[in-house]
Amino acid sequence: MDYSFLCAYAIGMYLSGIIGERLPIRWYLTVGMLTSGLFTCLFGLGYIYNIHSVGFYIFVQIANGLVQTTGWPSVVTCIGNWFGKGRRGLIMGLWNSHTSVGNILGSLIAGYWVSSNWGLSFIVPGLIIALMGLVCFLFLIEHPNDLMTIHAQNPVLCSNNKPKKTWKGMNGHKELYNYKGGKDQSWDAELLLPPDNGSVYVPVQQVVVVKSESEPSAISFMGALRIPGVIEFSLCLLFAKLVSYTFLFWLPLYITKTAHLDAKKAGDLSTLFDVGGIVGGILAGLISDKMGKRATTCAVMLFLAAPTLYGFSMISEFGLGPTIGMLVVCGGLVNGPYALITTAVSADLGTHKSLKGNARALSTVTAIIDGTGSVGAALGPLLAGLLSEGGWNQVFYMLMTADFLALLLLLRLVMKEMTHSKPLPSTAVELKEH
Repeated sequence: MDYSFLCAYAIGMYLSGIIGERLPIRWYLTVGMLTSGLFTCLFGLGYIYNIHSVGFYIFVQIANGLVQTTGWPSVVTCIGNWFGKGRRGLIMGLWNSHTSVGNILGSLIAGYWVSSNWGLSFIVPGLIIALMGLVCFLFLIEHPNDLMTIHAQNPVLCSNNKPKKTWKGMNGHKELYNYKGGKDQSWDAELLLPPDNGSVYVPVQQVVVVKSESEPSAISFMGALRIPGVIEFSLCLLFAKLVSYTFLFWLPLYITKTAHLDAKKAGDLSTLFDVGGIVGGILAGLISDKMGKRATTCAVMLFLAAPTLYGFSMISEFGLGPTIGMLVVCGGLVNGPYALITTAVSADLGTHKSLKGNARALSTVTAIIDGTGSVGAALGPLLAGLLSEGGWNQVFYMLMTADFLALLLLLRLVMKEMTHSKPLPSTAVELKEH
């Protein structure tokens, strides 16, 4: 059943990005969240209504995998629309911690009812995601240009009754956007620098935003593949996500077998892997921003992850304390590259200079990268199930091999980054982008 869900997710992801590029993200995301809640609840209702048909559960899993593909391309596109490249790694690293928080909450909620009424382990998360789908529909703003009105700021006076040098951008941000009058009546995404002569830019009120008629068309699937770096990062994520999802699905059982804990305690302990993932994702984003080298940051973490995985397989036999420490370290090194590739790297490639200003590629690129990674997510738990019959050491050898292959796939991009000139400071990159 796990495999049917993950396969459906991987296949559906390739289509989801292309569809999402052509539909309003707010509607697309809302429908996906509501239907995901529906199918998750249906799975849990199988317990309440005493359904014992494997076909029913596999159907629900496949349907759930397909509708959940609406999520990732949509949310990465929204965040990519709002933040430039200068500090994108750090911002998206902080934002991406929601995936680990969701894993932790999911494990805790499922663990609470797993031994008494496992149907609620699905019904409660299903209701939560459906409720948050309504929240997204009511409050999500896809792009700064979608703000319908801009409120003028009252001038702030100094003690000499002269206007103080101050400005306020859209939605409370400290940026000003250039208003293009005339036919198009839109706000350009060009940042205006603070005035040097003491004058004040005051945004006009009640500006209606209308999209330009000459807006570029959405990119094709093959066009997205031709963006430099998309194929390498996609294949790298395949192996990185293989490792991450093997831990996600099999770690509670592994802890149960090696530490001799019950299912609930093993599930609670496995959340420490995601705690490490939060730290690793933020560090990966911060370091890649400072260095200006996304591929190199991923490669270093993958290089360190392989021996750490071997250490975890050895040290987990020495008691609970060492296991807790290694869980956090493994989570950081395994999920750091995974988080960076699915967020900042996807956003960078979706706004690559080769697109010549066509920003309607972000959802498709994100879907290709995450869809390829999801193939690894489907294969990892399946291989772990087969290999674990011959001993857990074989599973860890498989995970270390996957990390090594992910590292190899990035070598060309790492060499390119190492020979590249020193990156611009983040503020200069931000201004250059706009």
